[in-house]
Amino acid sequence: MKTKSNLIKSLFVALAFVAFSCSDDDNGGGTPPVEETPNIVEVALATPELASLVAALQAADGNLVDVLSGDGPFTVLAPTNAAFTTFLASNGFSSLDEVPTDVLSQILLNHVISANITSSDLTSLGAGYASTNAAGVEGNNISVYFNAANGVRFNNVSAVSTADVTASNGTIHIVDAVIPIPSILTHAAANADFSSLVVALGAADGNLIDVLAGDGPFTVLAPNNAAFETFLDGADLGGINTAVLSQILLNHVLSAAIPSSALVESGSGYSNTNATGPNDKPLSIYFDTTDGVQFNGISSVLTADVVGSNGIIHAVDTVIDIPTVVTFAAADPLFSTLVEALTTLTPGTDFVSILSRTEGSNADGINPEFTVFAPTNDAFADLAAIPEEVVLTQVLLHHVVSEANITSTDLNNPGDTPATTLEGDDIVITLPGTGDNIGDVTDGAGNTGKGIIAVDVQAGNGVIHVLNSVLIPDTTN
Repeated sequence: MKTKSNLIKSLFVALAFVAFSCSDDDNGGGTPPVEETPNIVEVALATPELASLVAALQAADGNLVDVLSGDGPFTVLAPTNAAFTTFLASNGFSSLDEVPTDVLSQILLNHVISANITSSDLTSLGAGYASTNAAGVEGNNISVYFNAANGVRFNNVSAVSTADVTASNGTIHIVDAVIPIPSILTHAAANADFSSLVVALGAADGNLIDVLAGDGPFTVLAPNNAAFETFLDGADLGGINTAVLSQILLNHVLSAAIPSSALVESGSGYSNTNATGPNDKPLSIYFDTTDGVQFNGISSVLTADVVGSNGIIHAVDTVIDIPTVVTFAAADPLFSTLVEALTTLTPGTDFVSILSRTEGSNADGINPEFTVFAPTNDAFADLAAIPEEVVLTQVLLHHVVSEANITSTDLNNPGDTPATTLEGDDIVITLPGTGDNIGDVTDGAGNTGKGIIAVDVQAGNGVIHVLNSVLIPDTTN
């Protein structure tokens, strides 16, 4: 009986212990629950030196508090209270309340990147660009430049003072300055690899810094320092005629915001730059995206889509000099047979040198500007055979008019416009053309209906119109 009584007593004690343990758990005892990591807004609220940032987020358009409380991931470059004080004073505001809420929203979004980027990520990359959530030209996301060579700096105006503050929906880097919305000039000045470009813009005629500080939109093909070094080939930038330098630089500026995606979608083609050629006609530029993005067959994009408030920068590896008609013929694969005809098939005539001329008063009387009617590869393929050198030379000369930059607007429309070629025979251009032709050409042999299918590829020493047929001179002369 005693044994049985002791057993019952032990069981009672055990049950009481279990009951007590369960009761203790129910009342919050035992292992404490794991606390959740606060989100970015909650971290900012708990950080005294970010009080101004919190106030700005609450004041701005767009429910930014709710945005940054979302899933993310976000990287927030969080300006300190002192950074906001400096920003307000330098912009003539006495308080956050004076900043227009839409402007404030974009400034704040310029500090938000939709990715979780740690300081080690930035350090491993060294330098580069990221897209912020601010809206730039044509609605494209504004870019921010980072450089980790000496600490981490953004747009060369704001340095990280405290890195890698972890939140549940991203990372905060506390920075010592508010980062203004950048223009394309801001981006050029921030990146040391564009220092030669900035110096050139300041040295050239035409107040180009003021031009590129305008509303735009612009696309700037920005040569890096290595590109300028190659272009100068040991010469001093100050030794270049400032008017010439201005035109070279304007040959890198397009009056439209053109992202790389638009170029890739087009594949290849022509656009106009802000440089001018004969009769103040805007110069053309050829792009091809077969292998990356390349301009005029010589300059490739290294970094695409650096977006500012008034335009887009594509960093390129070569200075794009003023093109000649030869430049475009060599760059555009549509003219590869023409180039072969002008070079290897006619070695007795240096067509390349002739059509690259930019000065007049040549001994042979062949002077720019030139108007070139350029047959495509298909046009040559339609011939029964490409003629031998003697005849081919005359055929090629029959496609060039010298000392005249005849654009499509110079032609009689409607009507006929005669022109004398270097071969000696006249051709007649008729507008409008038949069928799909922009214009028709009657050649020296009297063949009609030869079609102009593209017009006004403007070079510095002349203009090209594209033909779908080869012109034949009068062989009876």
